[in-house]
Amino acid sequence: MATPKQMLEQQQSQMQQLVIKNSGIMMSGSPTKELIDKEEDMSKSVLVMFRAKEEEIQRKKMEVRDKVHTQLGRVEEATKRLAEIREELEGLTDPMRKEVGLIRKRIDVVNKELKPLGQNCQKKEREYREALEAFNEKNKEKSQLVTKLMEMVSESEKVRLRKLEELSKNVDTLK
Repeated sequence: MATPKQMLEQQQSQMQQLVIKNSGIMMSGSPTKELIDKEEDMSKSVLVMFRAKEEEIQRKKMEVRDKVHTQLGRVEEATKRLAEIREELEGLTDPMRKEVGLIRKRIDVVNKELKPLGQNCQKKEREYREALEAFNEKNKEKSQLVTKLMEMVSESEKVRLRKLEELSKNVDTLK
């Protein structure tokens, strides 16, 4: 089947041939009945062809219009579905956002509470280390003093024992 463009070209070609024949008739003199009938037949066939082409164009135009209408219907359905999906997505994210926001606020509050507690803990640890160091120093000093005391007591006992022995010898010599 010929395309509309080919049909139009064919129609134009036939019309040009008709015009050429008509101009030839006029030049040669008066037209004969046979020539006039041929011209009429040709004009009618050109008109019939022209009408057929017009009908074909109209039919194709209607087909394209129907296709466009169908596609528009599909596009409208797709648009509605996308809008529904968007609403569902927004509905899903809102509760999560609220919960996340509340949890983040709570985390911020806890962080604010943790900061002074951490500082207090560090201060207490520093004080503990200082107190432990002081305790260890005093314990060491005590240990040194106890050792010195034991040495002194031991020395004192030795001195007293020697004195006692001397006194005992002196007593024995007096007898």
